Amino acid sequence: MKNLFILLFSAIVSTSFAADDKHFLTDASYRAKIHKQFESRKKEAAGRQEALFSVFQKEKLSTEQREALEFLFACMPLNDLADYDGKFFLEQVKIALKARDSFAWGKDIPEDVFRHFVLPCRINNENLDTARIVCFKELKDRVKNLSLHDAILEVNHWSHEKASYRGTDMRTSGPLSLIRTSWGRCGEESTLTATALRAVGIPARQCYTPRWAHTESNHAWVEVWVNGEWHFIGACEPEAVMDVAWFAAPATRAMMVHTVVFGLYEGTEIKNNVTPWFTRINILKHYADTRPVNVQVLDNNNQPVQGATVKFNVFNSGNFSPVSTNTTDKQGKLSIVSGKGDLLIWANKGELFGYKISTPRDENNVIRLNLRPGMPLKDEFILNPPPGRPVKDVVTDKGADNAARSAQDDMIRNAYVQTFITEAAARQLAKDNQIDEEKTWKALNIAQGNWRDIRDFILQQKNNPDLFPFLESLTEKDLRDTPLSYLLDHLQDRKTLKIKAGTPDELVVPFILSPRIENELIRPWRSFLQKNISKSIQSEARVNIGKIVDLIQSKVQIREEENYYECPISPVGVYQLGLSDKRSRNILFVAIARSLGIPARMGFSNPQFYEDGEWKTVSFGANGEIIAVPAKGTLVIDNQSKDNAQPVYNVSLFSDGDFKWRRFGGARGNKDVNADPNRIPLDVGYYRILSGIRGNGGSAYISLQQFEIKENETVTLPFKNPEIVTKIEVKGAFDMETKITTNDGKTVSLKTLSKGKGLALCILDPNKEPSKHILQDFPSVQTEIQNWGGGIVFLVPDDKVSEAFRVSAFPGLPAQSVWATDQKRALLNAITKVLNFEIVDNFPLTLYISDKGEILYDAVGYKIGTGKDILNVIELEKKLGK
Repeated sequence: MKNLFILLFSAIVSTSFAADDKHFLTDASYRAKIHKQFESRKKEAAGRQEALFSVFQKEKLSTEQREALEFLFACMPLNDLADYDGKFFLEQVKIALKARDSFAWGKDIPEDVFRHFVLPCRINNENLDTARIVCFKELKDRVKNLSLHDAILEVNHWSHEKASYRGTDMRTSGPLSLIRTSWGRCGEESTLTATALRAVGIPARQCYTPRWAHTESNHAWVEVWVNGEWHFIGACEPEAVMDVAWFAAPATRAMMVHTVVFGLYEGTEIKNNVTPWFTRINILKHYADTRPVNVQVLDNNNQPVQGATVKFNVFNSGNFSPVSTNTTDKQGKLSIVSGKGDLLIWANKGELFGYKISTPRDENNVIRLNLRPGMPLKDEFILNPPPGRPVKDVVTDKGADNAARSAQDDMIRNAYVQTFITEAAARQLAKDNQIDEEKTWKALNIAQGNWRDIRDFILQQKNNPDLFPFLESLTEKDLRDTPLSYLLDHLQDRKTLKIKAGTPDELVVPFILSPRIENELIRPWRSFLQKNISKSIQSEARVNIGKIVDLIQSKVQIREEENYYECPISPVGVYQLGLSDKRSRNILFVAIARSLGIPARMGFSNPQFYEDGEWKTVSFGANGEIIAVPAKGTLVIDNQSKDNAQPVYNVSLFSDGDFKWRRFGGARGNKDVNADPNRIPLDVGYYRILSGIRGNGGSAYISLQQFEIKENETVTLPFKNPEIVTKIEVKGAFDMETKITTNDGKTVSLKTLSKGKGLALCILDPNKEPSKHILQDFPSVQTEIQNWGGGIVFLVPDDKVSEAFRVSAFPGLPAQSVWATDQKRALLNAITKVLNFEIVDNFPLTLYISDKGEILYDAVGYKIGTGKDILNVIELEKKLGK
């Protein structure tokens, strides 16, 4: 009996030990690679050894936890090594393993899928927070008894309860900041949804089309892993089933769809970029027809060029944008899989460059590096997007239930939004504290769910005369996601801050006190830098700013590729870690200068500081040169556009082998430039002027010129906007005596609304992103539409009406805008009958109807720039006397 007890006890101990000693990385060879990479990272991150790695000694870790944590450290981008600590990442490991063991599907997820698509807490370039822990707690009981399929749909409904789409700037807020705000762009919605899915152990990844080829902007969504296959969902846009979303149709016209896989990845997918830290995989075949694009780069002697940088560009938002970038092999070759549209393929090595327009007929493309800075060049061409393909409708009997559930999601979110401070309360707060009512309400209204922090900041700083100029120096997103303590670190009293003598007063707030430098997350760095930089260096730097350059050069090594999500590292993180990308190093320079009372800002590609009445540039070359105001010349645009139309162009400066956009000219003008958009002072250098106009089918008509600006010289360039041969086609006739009842109760005919000029009619689903883009398009042409004087109607089918939708969220619509509800889709059905097509859910449908009832323009689904399209049709109608 005694022996039996000993055997049982030994078995229990052995089992417990085995469980505790279970490997996270079961393949010994892979485990060895990761451990070697981890040890290398430990040496690199010597500046933060205690903060990052002491967790291995201070915490009792299982073998599984240790290996998972080593995997994260071995592969994470520099900004994570710099700005978070080991305890934070250990908590992420614990919650990921807990999620795996808490749900039935956890046991069925292969090790490599879990490692790359569940464990990593970073989705893209967002600020990391404790969202996974919050999501797990909120979602655990909601999904634990569901199938994996239903759990995915439930998580997306939860995400929709927390956030909906609204456009914003390109800095990506963290998931908890997005929840606090209740709205954000697609990159933020997909980050939240992927985080929530991973929080409950469901493999998820954010997918991107880097830039559309047929319209402007881009889009991000989420893919989820189910039983060995990946399926797509619209983030915060729940549908009744997977693989149904509004973007399915435009994605068939994509030139690239990719996702970044965290870690050393050994999957079999098509790979655009492979590194020890991440792999960017090409998943375009899930969505669109594809073609191989093979490139060989040669020099002037027809010899292959190894290590040339090759960019595969589409035209988007007025410039060339790469959808993939890589380098050539020993034979000068490189291949990708792309969509069936045109590409501008750009190659360079050093300052030598060349380019080629590649069409779907061009499987093999040879590019010669036969161009160099200074050479004049003029070119015109058309870039055609892929034609796309029909998307198969998915039939489900759950559509009505999903719509009702989505409306409930809206109500939950809207109830939260109602907790934000009201205008009356904000004005009373200002009155009680004798501060500016308008500015107080403006700041608190912009802050959305962060209003309490901004309120407390205002109250604590109400006697500081720099309070409101300081708040106005921040972006709207800064007000929505910057904590009180961070703001307090930066708004220092001028009496205690040693502002450099001779600094103009108007530079103090935006270029000394303000923490907003580029588009990085605002963090508290001012007090840290003032405390940790020696007093002697601070004193010397105020006299000779080169001391800041010397300090940075001595402390910081550049590791560009290792910060692969391109998320800026905080100034404190760069200072402590000693590793950085160039961008974050430049931000550190500005932060140090401002901390010492020296006006500083980010210039075009290098930081600048103000001294002796002028802005001077810092160049972190071998010697860290300080450059005075660069020599300048002048570009004069000889506008030869048809009808003397306002020229629309941008000017880019050649740097590091390619042209970098400087956002000059026409509608893309820069307030720092001379008020005359046709006479532009430019630094000495080699430039490209580019103009592109997109046709209704998505093709881009492009003209470009490359030229050199020399000191004190004027270059005059004949210029005209690209011309599109366009004719008005009558697509159908509609009865303008048709009446609608507007949302303010008036019954009125379309004829009356057209005011004898014409009518823009937009039929919307205001809950979905494509329709919200329309509402953001029209403010950009508000003045022109108002001056035209015709009608504009926004019509919502009654089955798409949402109590959560607020027109006030989209300011700047033309004054004559009218809103109405289409009962039982009566007007929509009448229009689609005339046009001979059917619309189920692929809204918006946008029409331009002449005063006579002729339908002269129609656009269905996702499209950027519809407002400008309408204006173009109106102008053409006038010219042709329709």
